[in-house]
Amino acid sequence: MSARAQAAAETAERVLATAWKHFASRPYERVRLREIADEAGVSAQTLHNRFHSKEELFTAAFMHWGLNEISEREAAPVDDAREAIRVLFDRYETQGDAVLRQLSQEETIPAVRQMTDAGRAYHRHWARHTFAPLAAGLSGAARERRLTAIVTATDLLVWKLLRRDARLARAQAERVMLEMIDPPAAGARRTAR
Repeated sequence: MSARAQAAAETAERVLATAWKHFASRPYERVRLREIADEAGVSAQTLHNRFHSKEELFTAAFMHWGLNEISEREAAPVDDAREAIRVLFDRYETQGDAVLRQLSQEETIPAVRQMTDAGRAYHRHWARHTFAPLAAGLSGAARERRLTAIVTATDLLVWKLLRRDARLARAQAERVMLEMIDPPAAGARRTAR
């Protein structure tokens, strides 16, 4: 890669990381492009030339962040529900509040809604793949019901209910989620203690 291309890639990375930091920590309406440009070390005109609008920058920053989240989640094993939940909680613990902020804005900001819809679709795909053994032997409507139960039980809002609202310790919250999706595995864990 040439030095110029390398510098451009580093600048793009810095801009997207800075933009996500702002969008993740404040309501969308309070994010200012000038602040992102200043912090990322680029001009406001450079930001405008590259992204054209706040919506485009938000979408690019969300996608940039989302690709990292996907690679982290893909580390979850398919044959170990307990470990998959641990991986999921790692992601929720570090980024859950930011995503909750986005969810609170999805009804009023179309760009946010587009990204949260994409996140829900990915979560369903991830759950179908990661917890496939828990639906083994089922077909048709029974399989879809099982998948829906798993998707629901592993949703970010369940994490919020357990960790933020009920104030459970992480280990307790993980155990509750495991009990919801795989009671035999949760029972084996209790027996082992």
